[in-house]
Amino acid sequence: MKGNPSANDFTARGGWWVVAQLAMFAAAYLIPEWYGWSAPLAALDVIAWAGYALLVAGLLLFAAGAAALGRNLTPFPRPTERAVLRTGGVYAWVRHPIYASVLFMAMGWSLVNHSIAGLGFDVLLLVFFDRKSAREERWLVERFPDYGAYRQRVRKLIPGIY
Repeated sequence: MKGNPSANDFTARGGWWVVAQLAMFAAAYLIPEWYGWSAPLAALDVIAWAGYALLVAGLLLFAAGAAALGRNLTPFPRPTERAVLRTGGVYAWVRHPIYASVLFMAMGWSLVNHSIAGLGFDVLLLVFFDRKSAREERWLVERFPDYGAYRQRVRKLIPGIY
């Protein structure tokens, strides 16, 4: 398909990625709930506190990413016609801060619930967002000539690591 599809073209905009993402969100919440364990004095547990720290970091990262995108924010991986390439602020730390925020929050939730199954699922969530962002980046390279250089400078999903 040439150019950017219309806003109503669900499949061409990557709509099935959004459907899969919603299922992944539900699983990321439910698996730790179903397959976690409650430790005595969990409020004093260092694992739970690390989880809370990741939850807060994820919320802050989400807010910064969403604020930077403003009206360009969309769950679809294909950029909209009015999209502008963001490379400053939180986007100077990580190319996909909203995906990263979901990963941080999912991992934090798994730690809060002491859920090894949840952490295992978080690995699948990382793979999912890696694949979704790879598809998104193919569209971004087509749309923004400077995206390739930006991609060389900034990590994809985990600031400073990956």
